[in-house]
Amino acid sequence: MVKGPGDVTRGETITLMGERVKKKAATRKKSGKATSPGWTGRLWRLGLLLTGISLGLLVPWVVYLNYQVTTEFEGRKWDLPSRVYARALDLYPGATITSADLETELELSGYRRSNPVSQPGQYRISGSSFEIFRRPFRFHDGAEDAVRFRVRISADTVADITAVPDGRPLDLARLDPAEIASIYPLQKEDRTLVKIEDVPPLLVTGLQAVEDRNFKHHPGVDLRGVLRAVLANLRAGKAVQGGSTLTQQLVKNYFLTHDRTLARKFNEAIMAVLLEIHYPKSEILEAYINEVFLGQQGAYAVHGFGQASLFYFDQPLEQLAPRQLALLIGLVKGASYYNPRRHPKRALARRNQVLAAFAETGLLTGPEAERASSANLGVTPTPRSRGTRYHAFVDLVRRQLAQVYREEDLKTEGLKVYTTLAPSIQEKAQRAVATGVQKLEDRGLSAELQAAMVVADVATGEVRAMVGDRNPDRSGFNRAIHARRQIGSIIKPLVYLLALEHSDDYSLVTQIKDEPLTLKQADGSNWSPSNYDGKSHGTVTLLEALTRSYNQATVRLGLNIGVKNLINRIQQLGVTAEVDAVPSVFLGAVELTPLEVTQIYQSLAAGGYSVPLRSVIAVQTEAGEELVRYPLRMLPQPRREAIGVLNFALTQVVEQGTAKALPGLLGRTAIISGKTGTTNDRRDSWFVGYTRDHVAVSWVGRDDNQPAGVTGSNAAMHLWADLFSQMPFQSVDLRMPDNAFWLWVDRDSGYRTGRTCEGAVEIPFVEGSEPLKSTPCLGEQEKDEESFWRKLFGKKKR
Repeated sequence: MVKGPGDVTRGETITLMGERVKKKAATRKKSGKATSPGWTGRLWRLGLLLTGISLGLLVPWVVYLNYQVTTEFEGRKWDLPSRVYARALDLYPGATITSADLETELELSGYRRSNPVSQPGQYRISGSSFEIFRRPFRFHDGAEDAVRFRVRISADTVADITAVPDGRPLDLARLDPAEIASIYPLQKEDRTLVKIEDVPPLLVTGLQAVEDRNFKHHPGVDLRGVLRAVLANLRAGKAVQGGSTLTQQLVKNYFLTHDRTLARKFNEAIMAVLLEIHYPKSEILEAYINEVFLGQQGAYAVHGFGQASLFYFDQPLEQLAPRQLALLIGLVKGASYYNPRRHPKRALARRNQVLAAFAETGLLTGPEAERASSANLGVTPTPRSRGTRYHAFVDLVRRQLAQVYREEDLKTEGLKVYTTLAPSIQEKAQRAVATGVQKLEDRGLSAELQAAMVVADVATGEVRAMVGDRNPDRSGFNRAIHARRQIGSIIKPLVYLLALEHSDDYSLVTQIKDEPLTLKQADGSNWSPSNYDGKSHGTVTLLEALTRSYNQATVRLGLNIGVKNLINRIQQLGVTAEVDAVPSVFLGAVELTPLEVTQIYQSLAAGGYSVPLRSVIAVQTEAGEELVRYPLRMLPQPRREAIGVLNFALTQVVEQGTAKALPGLLGRTAIISGKTGTTNDRRDSWFVGYTRDHVAVSWVGRDDNQPAGVTGSNAAMHLWADLFSQMPFQSVDLRMPDNAFWLWVDRDSGYRTGRTCEGAVEIPFVEGSEPLKSTPCLGEQEKDEESFWRKLFGKKKR
C-alpha cells in the first residue's frame, strides 16, 4: 500500500525528526562548532528568572497593600472638629433688643446684607425693620428649614414679626447661632461630611466630566487616559493634563504621601485597582468628595466639597448654583494656585473652563454655560471665622465638657456643642474691658492692670459673656475662672443676709455699733479692723452700715452671726473653695474667682433661687443624636423673704452708698442693686451689679498682686458701667415675696411712722422684724384718716 504525505503515522514522524536532529549534530561536530544554547534561550531563561523573582516579591507586597486598603478604608473615619455654637437668638413680640444688637448678631452669624434678599443667609434693613432669610439649621431641639421673615424694632423692643411674602404674623422666629469655636484634630483639617445621595447631581457628573470621564468604566487605572495625557503634554511641551483617575487621586490623598516618585505612583496604581475591586464606585466617589483638599484657612486645611462650600460661599453644598459648583470643581486642579480670593482672574478662567466642559458633555446647554460664565465668582470677601473667637468663654465650655468627654473625643468626633453665649453682649463686654482698662491707665493708674468680667442671665444662670484678659483676643491665663483673689467687701451682703434671716433680732433699721474692736488671732497676734475712711461712726443702722460698707460694724454683726454660718452659706450657694474660719472672712479675706462671685450673686439677683452657672446647653453627635443635655436646675434658698429685703438694701448702695457714682457713669437712672469691693492696700477692685435680667461681676488688679491704687468704685465699677451703658435693661424687681412687706418708718429712730411724716422712709421688713414702736406723727395721721372714714361712711376705718 502506497502512503501519501498525509498518511504518515505519529511514530514515523518522531523517528524521522530524530534522524534529522542526529544528522545536524553530526554535521556541527564535523565542522568543530559547540552545542551550547543561543542568546535567545539565555534571554528567555533570564526573563523567567526575573519574572519569578518579581512575582515572589510582588505578590506579598500586593497582599500587604490589599490589607492596608481594606482595613483603613473599610473602617474609614475622618477626624472631625467639634463645632461650638453661641445661643440661638429667639425673637418674639416684646423681646428686648436694639437694632444695633440685632445687626451685630446677624453679622457674627455670617449673614450678609443684600438688596433684594433672595437666598438664605441674607438680610436687609429698611428703617426700623429687618428682612431676614434664615438659613436651615439643626438646633439643639430639632432641625428647622429656611424661613424668611420681617422683624420690626421699636423702642429697643420687638414690635412684631411677619412672614415674607404673605405677611402672616409670627409668634416666634429663631436665628441660627454664630459658630464661636472649632476644636480641631491634631492634623488641623477642617471638613464637613456629606453623603453621596445629598450631593447635587451636577457635582457628581461634573467632577467626572472634568477629572475622570471614564470613571464609571475603568478598573481604577485608565491606560487610555494616561496615554492621552502623555500626548497632550508632549504637544504642549509642558504638563497640561494629568492621567490619574479619581480613584488614584483618592488613594494618593487618603493613603500615600505627595512625593513624586515612581515607587509612589506604582503603589498608587495597585491600590487604586484594589480599591475598585473591593468597593462600589459610589463609595469611592463619596470618599473623594469628602477628602479632596480645596483650600486653606489660616493653619487649617479645608478638605471636602461640603466644607469648601461654606468656606467660599457660606452656603450649604446642596444650595450652590452651577457656576459655584464649577468653581469648586476647578479648584481640584490646584486650590492654592486658583484661590479665588487671592487670584480671582485665574479662578475665573478656570471656572469657565469647567463650565465649557459641562457644555461639551451635555451637562449644561450652551446658553446655560454662557450665562454662568458671564457671572462673577460670587465668593464671600472673607470666610466665616472657624477658629476660636472668644477664648475665655470657650475655656469655660471646655472645662464643663471635660467633666463628660475626653479631649481626644472633642478633637475627632465632630460633636455639636450648643452654648449659652450671647454674641452681642460678649462683644460689648470685650470692648468695655479693653477700653475701660485703657481709660484707667490714662487717669494715672498702674500700666500693669489686668481685668476680668462675667455676665450671666439672672433667671437661668446661663453665662452670656466672659472676658479673661484686658486684651480679649489673647488666649492663655483666663482670670475669670482661674484668678483667685481676695474679694473684700463683696462678701458683706451675705453677713447681712444671715442677720436678716434672724427676724426676731434684726431688721434693716436695727442699730449696731461701728466702733473699734480688737480680736486675738490663732497665732496670738491681735487684729483690729478699721474703716476705709479711717473713722468710726458710732451707732448706725444695718442699712447704713451695709450701704456705706463700714468694716467695724460688719465684724461686730458677723461675730454675732458666726463665721462658720457664713462659710456654710457660701458653700450652699455653689462655691467649693476652701475658706478659713477666721473673723477676717467677714471683710472678704477669702479668695474666689470672678465666676464664683457671679454664682453667689446670681442667687441674690434671682430672689433666692440658686441656679448653677452653665455655659453648655446640649451636645449632639455629627449626625444629630443628642448625647448630653444640661437641664435647668433650680435650688430654692431658705428665707427668700430675707433676700428680698437685702436686694432693696443693695439698691441703696447704688443710690446713696459706695456706688452712688454709678447712675452718672451709666448716663441714666434705673433701680440697680450693686456692691463695691476693695482689698488691702488697694490691690483688688471688685464690682457686682445686677438688673432684672443680668448679673455681672468685674474685677481689676495686677497679676503680681502688688498694690494697684484701685478701689471698687474707681476701677471695676467703671468697667461695669461701660458695659451696661451699651445695653438695654430693666430695673430690679423690688416686689417683696411672701412673708415680707413694705413699711414707713422714721429715718432716725427706726419707729413706724406715717407716709407724710417728716423723715419718713419706706423700707421692707421680714415679717416679725417690723418695729413695734411708732412716732407721735403716726398717731396723729391715723386719727386724721379715721376722721376721714367717719365722715365718708359714718364708721371707723378698719
